[in-house]
Amino acid sequence: LGFVYGTYRFERYRPSKSERAASLEPPPNADQNFVGIAAESLKMARDLINTPANDMGPAELAAAARQLAQRHQADYPEWVGEELLTAKFPAIHAVGRASASAPRLVDIHWSPPDAAALPRLTLVGKGVCFDSGGLDIKSSTGMALMKKDMGGAAVALSLANMLMHAKIHARLRVLVPAVENSLAGNAYRPGDVLATRKGLTVEVGNTDAEGRLVLCDALALADAERPDLIIDFATLTGAARVALGPELPALFGSEETMVGELARIAAIEHDPLWPMPLWAGYDDELGSKVADLNNVAASGFAGAIFGALFLKRFVTETRNWLHVDLYAWNPKERPGRGVGAEAHAVRGVYRYLVERYGRADAA
Repeated sequence: LGFVYGTYRFERYRPSKSERAASLEPPPNADQNFVGIAAESLKMARDLINTPANDMGPAELAAAARQLAQRHQADYPEWVGEELLTAKFPAIHAVGRASASAPRLVDIHWSPPDAAALPRLTLVGKGVCFDSGGLDIKSSTGMALMKKDMGGAAVALSLANMLMHAKIHARLRVLVPAVENSLAGNAYRPGDVLATRKGLTVEVGNTDAEGRLVLCDALALADAERPDLIIDFATLTGAARVALGPELPALFGSEETMVGELARIAAIEHDPLWPMPLWAGYDDELGSKVADLNNVAASGFAGAIFGALFLKRFVTETRNWLHVDLYAWNPKERPGRGVGAEAHAVRGVYRYLVERYGRADAA
């Protein structure tokens, strides 16, 4: 798998002029079925992340999700534009309404045969296809890589592809809020108070903390079903990168034992996740004088923890919840891993989930 991963090239706009890539004769004990599915899934995530926002906006990301659902005969409802307000996803609509490409929420439902008694598993992926920062606009340097701000959605879809191929013994749901955080006369503003699906009101302390706003509506939808496990993936905070760098996604969760087990399995898969604390002592710093909470903390410290604590407010009915704050990008050249999209957490979380639930396929 490492060899195949290293042959990846993003050639949508400039085909490679190099000679044909070398091939590797698989050793007799290689699980070629797993390698094929994993390589396909990881390539899908990297292609989605590498594609610039002019060709990977909310509509195009939703189309990729729809194609995946059709491939696996999964159900595919979707709410677009004003439908989000009617269906009570006001925070997703608020973040994405200033874009020329309407915001939307993608919802994939898949089950293996005889699934009625199986546990429910829900994946949520942040799909901010470009993040200008909104009215709290980013610098040009800060905006340069914001095509990758839908990396959480790409990872969730990639992981879903592997799980559906393996016919995991769970009823799988995938939620992707797909938006572009743009500037226009109807953009949401600092100081606005937004409604959310959960019924909580949120004061906007910063429009550049938009990922948690689109995720909160999706998490509330997921939580209402009380699945056995919810996992969300998001390029959520720069603070996680300051703490852990680009290679180590931050891992938060509602159950310490579950977090430790996932981290252990991910390390074995050489796809590391680093446990971080959901420190309840900081929770009051998300307070607001005019709303139930603010989308940013008054403190400049512990930004990754505050992002996770914000999301936790919207998961109240489901006991098991995991949050992965990832970078989705490799910033420097290394053997077999060039600069560009990185499908963080897919392999480690896949292995954890098939060990947790079992699978019908040998992959």
